[in-house]
Amino acid sequence: MTEGRTRGAGPGLFRLSESGLALEDLTQDVRGLGVHDEDGERIGAVKDLYADTEERKVRFLDVGAGGFVGLGQKHFLVPVEAVSEVREDGVVVVAQKRQRVADSPPFEADVVPQPPYQDELYEYYGYLPPLH
Repeated sequence: MTEGRTRGAGPGLFRLSESGLALEDLTQDVRGLGVHDEDGERIGAVKDLYADTEERKVRFLDVGAGGFVGLGQKHFLVPVEAVSEVREDGVVVVAQKRQRVADSPPFEADVVPQPPYQDELYEYYGYLPPLH
């Protein structure tokens, strides 16, 4: 860990769709856009965003994949650091392989991710958590 970073001491998060808040930078609101991996393979779509309660910055994308009309759909959390591009055609590109996202630590879409799980995700994807 880098100085100033403590495992399990990440920010509190809130689900943007349930907050009634708007992001300061509306270009960060990518809900509803398709998500593709670095090779152009479709992973799913951004179902929601999790933002930091302190800085109100988006920290994770909730990516829904598979299923039919929401039934049987799996959800994956992807750190915003993985986003390499948001294209004009409505596609968010992540700098990860599709299978890497599919194999990420399990995520329950009805539970707001807590700091230890956030750390696990950052480590899994190879990013450092934000300083707090």
